[in-house]
Amino acid sequence: MAHALSRALKKLGVDIRIFTPKYNVVDPAKYPAKVIIKDLKVPCGNGDVIDCGVESYHLSKGEAPVYFLTNEEYYLKRANVYNYSDDHIRFGLLSKAAVEFIKSDIFVPDIIHANDWHTGYLIDYLKNSEEYKDDPRLKKIATILSIHNIYQGVFDFINASEMDHDDGKNPLEPLCSGEFIKQNSLKRGVMYADLVNTVSQTYVQELLNAEYSGGLENLFRELRGKLYGVLNGLDVEEFNPQTDEVIKQKYGAKSADLRAVNKLDLQRVFNLENNSEVPILAYSGRLDQQKGLDLFSKEFEYIINDLGAQIVVLGGGERSYVEFFSEMGKKYPGRVGTHLMRDFTLPRKIFAGADMILIPSKYEPGGIIAIEALRYGCIPIVRATGGLADSVINYDPKSDSGYGFTFKQFSPEGLLTGVVRAIEIYKNQTVWKRIVKRAMQVDFSWKKSAQKYVDLYKKSIESHQKDLSPNTNIDRPLYS
Repeated sequence: MAHALSRALKKLGVDIRIFTPKYNVVDPAKYPAKVIIKDLKVPCGNGDVIDCGVESYHLSKGEAPVYFLTNEEYYLKRANVYNYSDDHIRFGLLSKAAVEFIKSDIFVPDIIHANDWHTGYLIDYLKNSEEYKDDPRLKKIATILSIHNIYQGVFDFINASEMDHDDGKNPLEPLCSGEFIKQNSLKRGVMYADLVNTVSQTYVQELLNAEYSGGLENLFRELRGKLYGVLNGLDVEEFNPQTDEVIKQKYGAKSADLRAVNKLDLQRVFNLENNSEVPILAYSGRLDQQKGLDLFSKEFEYIINDLGAQIVVLGGGERSYVEFFSEMGKKYPGRVGTHLMRDFTLPRKIFAGADMILIPSKYEPGGIIAIEALRYGCIPIVRATGGLADSVINYDPKSDSGYGFTFKQFSPEGLLTGVVRAIEIYKNQTVWKRIVKRAMQVDFSWKKSAQKYVDLYKKSIESHQKDLSPNTNIDRPLYS
């Protein structure tokens, strides 16, 4: 999102910069950066500091400049980006370092767009920290927080004792203190951001309910006036079947019949029986309970044996699902193909060759997989939740409209209803080809979403200015 949205915002004339850690996975040969701050000392409490640096990388005019926060211990020497017991310190450091970087005057923004719990700390620092809240440069900066999912960090806030409850009203504890982990940065980000948005309009409404809110439903209800939803867009230049070098045969909406070549190639790659007429149902993504895989596993063999589909499964995750799909691959050779680990190339082969993509999620804030699949004419079968409800229009045979198959009930029966409907329609290839063509013509480009973000940025700045003291001098434009 950060890469594609920033590119779209640049085209709209916004001066946008990205501030992110320089993780171990960032290849310095591919992304050569120059040091602009050699010694950035980030206060972490009790007079101690964490030594960091800042590097600058800028590929071209069309791309947003990137500022890399460098630190050996917390970023460069870590094999992964997430999932460490000290993630609260790592991302608290990112937030505080970003504020210290702004104080250097290299770039002072009108607004900071923070994302998820990892950067909720930054919003709290600007609003409440004795170190920063009265700084005239920082005081003018508006904030917006995007919620991509409801994860709240490494501490179990839902089951925390009353002693460990964080009401969000006290200033953050020192970064390296034992109490810092118990402070809910997502909650604080929601409380103190000028505006909050999620990655779909339906997910905004879902966050008001206990089932989806991670224990924050009362907060979301109280602050619903500053909650907005903007559906994620798609980088249509990167995801383009007419130019994609990964797939066997390039094609477009007017030449969708050429997908048949990619279908045969997908069957070859996954060792499936070579048959262009059999429907291929695919799953691509994290193997996780949230993705509705309990439902899928219960109906898996029925889909194979009674509906006659071939099934492709791509993704890594929970061991129980890896073992289940591995066993199904062995039990049904030629009919089930699996690649049970993450891969960044195979999804496009799946989108270009499979007939349907199954996304039976319990909740799905954005649902980008469905949008990517639609771009390639792979028809989504989804549970109507979050971004999936906003992006996938259910096929209506009466009006011959829509380009996907949705079900509402989170149950094996609900999933099976969606799959049966899709496979029955697939048998009528004249109708199916019209659905595929419609799917490929839907405009999910970032252009529309980026303009909505510009509108939210303006709202955020206007809201922030109203909250400032009447004596505060505002001399910068609303946005660059």
